[in-house]
Amino acid sequence: MSKVGKVPVAIPDGVKVNVSKATITVSGKNGQLAQDFRPDLVSIVVDGDVATVTRKEEGKQYRAFQGLYRSLLANMVHGVAEKWEKSLLVKGLGYRARLQGSTLILDLGYSNPMEYELPKGIEAELPNPNEIIIRGIDKQQVGHTAAKIRALRKPNVYSGKGIRYKDEVVLHKAGKLGGAAG
Repeated sequence: MSKVGKVPVAIPDGVKVNVSKATITVSGKNGQLAQDFRPDLVSIVVDGDVATVTRKEEGKQYRAFQGLYRSLLANMVHGVAEKWEKSLLVKGLGYRARLQGSTLILDLGYSNPMEYELPKGIEAELPNPNEIIIRGIDKQQVGHTAAKIRALRKPNVYSGKGIRYKDEVVLHKAGKLGGAAG
């Protein structure tokens, strides 16, 4: 049996899970999410405060989709109960971020500041000018938004400047160590 797929999903108080023909709908205090699934491969049963995903038959494809839909369901339940969060650090002399409405304005060493419009459903918080916290109920959207912001100025392996995830370790290269040719 699939190691991920066989684990039941606990549903906390205040979260409702509805399963229709081919759609899972999860609603909670932070919002509502919906996900299509393949009822020909898996069946999803909600029993009280536990949801289980079982496959219709044995086979590689059935095991794969069982694990996939169980993970998606668990991520949706976590997102509507308590939001997903990604932290980014802005490192470099003069590099900083500021928020203007739903637009993130980043000074990243270019001649003009870069503007990034936050998508609907995503919110940003800046505890200080060098830290960005991205929050939202959809795990995929939070990760995608954080990756797009990071791509505006990836960390430089020689100097360490740029935007990185808070838990990311950037290995520094030595650079050129030779002097004048002797």
